[in-house]
Amino acid sequence: MFIIPFVWLIRSSLMNLSQIFTMPPEWIPKPFQWSNFHKALTVLPFDVFFKNTLIIVVTVLVGTVITSSIGAFGFSRIQWKGRDTVFAILMTSMMLPAAVTMIPSFLGWQVLGFYDTLYPLIVPAYFGGGIFNIFLLRQFYLTIPRDFDEAAFVDGANYWKIYTRIIFPLSRSAIIVVALFSFLASWNDFMGPLIYLKSDSLFTLALGLQMFQGTYTAQWDLLMAASATVVLPCVIVFLAGQRYFLEGITLTGLKG
Repeated sequence: MFIIPFVWLIRSSLMNLSQIFTMPPEWIPKPFQWSNFHKALTVLPFDVFFKNTLIIVVTVLVGTVITSSIGAFGFSRIQWKGRDTVFAILMTSMMLPAAVTMIPSFLGWQVLGFYDTLYPLIVPAYFGGGIFNIFLLRQFYLTIPRDFDEAAFVDGANYWKIYTRIIFPLSRSAIIVVALFSFLASWNDFMGPLIYLKSDSLFTLALGLQMFQGTYTAQWDLLMAASATVVLPCVIVFLAGQRYFLEGITLTGLKG
């Protein structure tokens, strides 16, 4: 059920237009149309789209990992008045649909003069990295024994050293999970670039595919080839981090 759409994407990317819609369906291209990939990636400036997407993904990934891990550390390892209340209030923001904050966010960035720039897609990652990521890391941090903190305090360490030298290194699997989520969300993000970007020179791969479909509505073979190319990095990243992904998700729920 889940693999058939992916297989259909790959086989369609290697067929000509007439073969794609042949009934009954043909699953093996005859012959393989490898030229579809070259045509699809040269008819539009996909190199520019890829560069913009890579800039967003890398900067968001760094910001999300750093700020969400620091926020989770503050909510799990440091005792301060009202900590749990503040965290509960932040958790309620997860219940807000994205459509509720879409217009206020757009107006705010427009007033700041950042419309049609990459800043609205990057800067939010450096202010917490998302409450879900903070929650995920906080639950993982709670599974680490506090004896490590106490031993570090005895040796003269402060909270920053405990975070950088103990907690963060021990949380590799959970950090990789957050990084995977951040990568996939940024790479596949369509609504954000659609709202904030107007210039073609700033378009991402997701918007590039939409342009491609609008320009070449009938040429599904080229659209499938371009889509397969865009999906490939996501598949590679997930397969590379699958073990850490499953490990991090499993360990995160051990303690509440």
